[in-house]
Amino acid sequence: MRLSSTLALYIGRQFLLWFAAGLSSLLALVYLLDTVELLRRSANRPEATFDIVVTMGLLKLPEIGQEVFPFVVLFAAMYTFWRLTRTHELVVARASGISVWQFTGPVLAWAAIIGVVLVTVLNPIFAAMLTRYERLENRYLRGQTSSLDVGRSGIWLTQLTPEGAYRIHAESVVPGTLEMRRVMVLLSTPQQRLSARLDATSAELVPGFWNLSEVWYNKPGEPAQFLARYQLPTDLTEQRIQDSFASPDTLSFWELPNFIRTLELTGLSPVRHKLHWHTLLAQPFLYAAMVLLAAAFSLRQMRGGGTLALVGAGIVTALLLFIVKDVIMALGMSGSVPILLAAWAPAGVTVMLSVAALLHTEDG
Repeated sequence: MRLSSTLALYIGRQFLLWFAAGLSSLLALVYLLDTVELLRRSANRPEATFDIVVTMGLLKLPEIGQEVFPFVVLFAAMYTFWRLTRTHELVVARASGISVWQFTGPVLAWAAIIGVVLVTVLNPIFAAMLTRYERLENRYLRGQTSSLDVGRSGIWLTQLTPEGAYRIHAESVVPGTLEMRRVMVLLSTPQQRLSARLDATSAELVPGFWNLSEVWYNKPGEPAQFLARYQLPTDLTEQRIQDSFASPDTLSFWELPNFIRTLELTGLSPVRHKLHWHTLLAQPFLYAAMVLLAAAFSLRQMRGGGTLALVGAGIVTALLLFIVKDVIMALGMSGSVPILLAAWAPAGVTVMLSVAALLHTEDG
């Protein structure tokens, strides 16, 4: 027997209702805790007023909100199936010939739609909010005027050219700009052989080239030459380099592919950004996996009692899966596990385990 459109709409509406209720409750709790933490951090900074702290709390909300989305989908699906089972509505549906795969279809569809909307529509908005939050945090809580991340050993940039490549090392960057101080440039041929070295007091990025000042030009087998100015061709821009140092969470789903190419162009590791992009791609499948997991642990009342214990077991299983997910992500970040495997394995494993459980329980 086919699932009627009326029953499908009813089940889908129940899931959306509990999803909205659970999401609102969790976001309200997260916002309260984050605001309290921001107030604590800003206690000794009079310039960080209460209005600024409240605004920062709102801007940071999507960062943690995206982390709790899978749990909200899981809890909403669990409560939907458990409630429909407790009121015997799904028992009647099963008695009329509707299988578990049919009445989980509407919830699966809405979970996938939520995932697609989150990734394609809401993610760019959330990324812009998080970017704004980090700027306020750097200004009012950290006292930083530049978002450029510079390590203890300075920064390295690599530029590939038809004539070969060059690597730029700078010990420091002028705050708020991309003017680099105490610069060393290593020029190499297409065969990766060192052809020259430039040591400059500063390097400033202008359209089309790096403008190096007070340069010592050293070439193997030739005496060093002093040049007041030296122009190094480049197609990089300040915005592209600044974005290369940005956290993956501050970049939208649509911007990430271009920024990954920029990272590869500048010689920075694109692993974090690639992993984040594939994780976003896997979000709809992960949400669908959460629905299947919820069905596997909340529909057992059709066969026997102990529903609450099974629901608790489902929640514990979900927590374990997310712990394993974090471990796999860490391995992917370190390069120990391929990026595709680290991003897609949690959703794939959850789907396989949930389908196996449903097949065993419902179809014998």
